[in-house]
Amino acid sequence: MTTQIKQHRFLLATLSLGHLTNDWVAGTLWLLAPAIAASLGLGPVEVGLILTINGIGAGLAYIPAGVISNRSTRPGLLMLLSFWWVAIGYFSATLAPGFWPVTLLLALAVMGDAFWHPVATGVLVKAMPQRRAQALGIHAIGGSIGSEVLAPLSTGFLLGFFDWQTTLQILVLPAVIMGLLFIPVAARISRDGAAQLHRIDVRGLAHQWFKPAGIALMLLMVLYNMALMAQLAMAPLYFQIEHGLSPFYAGAIFAVILMLGSICQPFFGKYSDGRGRKPLILLTLFAASFFALFAGMSSTLYWALCGLLPGIALLTAVRPVILAAAVEYSGKSEATTLGIVFTVLDGVGMFGALLAGLAGEFELAYAFILAAVLALMSAAICLFLNFKSTAASDAQAVISQPASPADP
Repeated sequence: MTTQIKQHRFLLATLSLGHLTNDWVAGTLWLLAPAIAASLGLGPVEVGLILTINGIGAGLAYIPAGVISNRSTRPGLLMLLSFWWVAIGYFSATLAPGFWPVTLLLALAVMGDAFWHPVATGVLVKAMPQRRAQALGIHAIGGSIGSEVLAPLSTGFLLGFFDWQTTLQILVLPAVIMGLLFIPVAARISRDGAAQLHRIDVRGLAHQWFKPAGIALMLLMVLYNMALMAQLAMAPLYFQIEHGLSPFYAGAIFAVILMLGSICQPFFGKYSDGRGRKPLILLTLFAASFFALFAGMSSTLYWALCGLLPGIALLTAVRPVILAAAVEYSGKSEATTLGIVFTVLDGVGMFGALLAGLAGEFELAYAFILAAVLALMSAAICLFLNFKSTAASDAQAVISQPASPADP
């Protein structure tokens, strides 16, 4: 086995495990938000508001994290910092009184988890340029297992015995443990020297993203993530209120739904690395729209699950493909680009949770119909984007638009 292969496996294993740990703590909010709202006598709008502000908090951290990562020779130390930020931040939220102090401290805490993503994914796409989507998919599995499997299962179980504050205090322990174990690992994750650093062309990046194709891609990402967040935000509440399930069973169903999408992420990534981004993204968005509409029109738990399981799983599975397409569209400053992308996805796209909460005030199933409309709009935009293969030696895919006199 070559040294490069060993290094790639080391990076994939350690960064996926780190991703799992940080997202495990952050992912507790899907079930904690309804518990927090219930403890304060609040409803679906406040649940959506907690999640939306949480997404805004994450969005504020992504771009600075990407810029700092691009300018740092020690990304491992930056990733180490994120574990302690997460642990201290979430523990502090459990000590705060009232809706707004808790909500704002949770948003501050999630910034630590957000800080991890551009740094870690920037390291991976830089190290494995010809396997970008696959590497991002493997890394995403770690986060998905943490936030979408371990988090709902453990949170649902603990909420059966404790209040939300004690539950969250227990669930910050994995971040503390990883913060200790990652100390020797952090020293091994570094760039060779300052020669690898380069000036970040902020004006060039802005010019690239404010072209028509860049704006269209950002809108596609926003609508895509709003569709996903609308379903994720209201699904646990829907299971508990509409069908009388306990937090544990709601969390278990939520975990199963997302586990399928998590498992599929590297396979979606690998397929799109070889076959192109657009066909898979387009098919996934259309299919997810159909299944979300099916769930919203279903009157029983069984038929609702027949829509939610494939619908949410498909949107989860295609995320690394969309990330890779965005990196390839930009073509430079990988970590900074990923910071921009995560801001668009999780910062702006998280407003889907608030819209779903507003729809849920009338009927919770309306949130799924809203998700169907958002996914369909995202698919319509995808139809007008050209995903063309370049003749470059790394055989990457890029998004392009028809040439015009204004574009060099």
